[in-house]
Amino acid sequence: MITGWRHPARLVVLAFLAATAAGTALLMLPLAAETGETTGFMTALFTAVSGVSGTGLAVVDTGSHWSVFGEVVLLVLWQVGGFGIMTLASLLALLVSHRLGLQMQLTAKTETNTLNLGQVRRVVLGVVVVSLVVEAIGAVLLMLRFWLGYGESFGSALYSGVFHSISAFNSVGLALYPDSFMRYATDPWVCFPIMALSVTGGLGFPVLFEFLRRHRKRWSLHTKITVPVYLGLMAFGTLTVLVVEWGRAGTLGPYGFWEKLLIGLFHGVMPGTAGFNTVDVAQLQPATMLVNDIAMFIGGGSASTTGGIKVTTFALLAFVLLAEVRAEPTVHVMGRRISAEVQRQAVTVALLGVGVVMAGTMIMLATSTFSLDDVLYETTAAFGGVGMSAGITPQLSVTGQLVIIVLMFIGRVGPITLVSALALRERRRRYELPEERPIVG
Repeated sequence: MITGWRHPARLVVLAFLAATAAGTALLMLPLAAETGETTGFMTALFTAVSGVSGTGLAVVDTGSHWSVFGEVVLLVLWQVGGFGIMTLASLLALLVSHRLGLQMQLTAKTETNTLNLGQVRRVVLGVVVVSLVVEAIGAVLLMLRFWLGYGESFGSALYSGVFHSISAFNSVGLALYPDSFMRYATDPWVCFPIMALSVTGGLGFPVLFEFLRRHRKRWSLHTKITVPVYLGLMAFGTLTVLVVEWGRAGTLGPYGFWEKLLIGLFHGVMPGTAGFNTVDVAQLQPATMLVNDIAMFIGGGSASTTGGIKVTTFALLAFVLLAEVRAEPTVHVMGRRISAEVQRQAVTVALLGVGVVMAGTMIMLATSTFSLDDVLYETTAAFGGVGMSAGITPQLSVTGQLVIIVLMFIGRVGPITLVSALALRERRRRYELPEERPIVG
């Protein structure tokens, strides 16, 4: 059992805090603001946490408040956050499971539970290469569209392409425009690259690595669970948007048939990934917002750029429920038995996630005049690492901003550190007490 400062899970928290401190200091510089004035501490801190965590919620308009220097700082924070979380989460997963379907064999030292140096290099290099290649492809596609389709100068189109590609892949969801991507709501040449980048980052490095290295028939259980469940959640979200918002004047109503399908697909994908929007989120029906809340709370794949409890946690809980309904003594998934330890970890992560979001929601309701729908949307977006907002973030009090900051932090690094800490401190009980069954239900 690893204890004290040597526990690898603590590295995630320390790295996050260090990046946040550096980002806050840089964003407070007069050079970082468009006006040349010093940005307040709370605004800089909120923006830095939002950037490193890949959340994308903002208390100021990104394109108008921050200078080019400030925007570059944001890009670095997003990239560091994406690299760091994907790398550290992948390494911790390898350390815990000794195998995550990455076509690697973990060389674990029994005394220290450390990774072989060669394996560490392969994971880090893999994350960096995959991230940069995907972002480069997305940046080129967006740049060409902005340049050739909208008449922007080559330099402006290139900058915009790079900015939004990094924002999408790292599940940030911040745009250079005050209306997010509403101006491109009916443009598939902008929307599809953004969706592809967001989904790729949301799947997680372990899944991406298997896509590149292994035949489909040899996919690990993790990938076999993550891909269909993640895509299924997006399909359900898309269907909800189309059914509920089809004739709504403030959302899909004014658009044509194919345009509605594009917008519906975009808003079905975004809650579980980056969180851009092409219609006004504040105009969504409560039913649509609730489905978005669920998608944001679940998040993306493990070791991905998203927050939340993760798709595999949600899927495991569903499998546990199914086994219990069938009165089966053990949980079997796709030819594999799920251990009791993993089941307990999934329940722990999910219930603590619910508790954290509910606590944050209650504090904000008690200290503000916003409605429950808007507050729950904001707190869930913070926990899920999604840039979607009901529009109340810029109006939050200091207390509200602190609540969102804590939720962004917990949602991004909480599940990683919690699961690895639980797994690495597992120990066998030397005795068992007499069994008794309390009344359930």
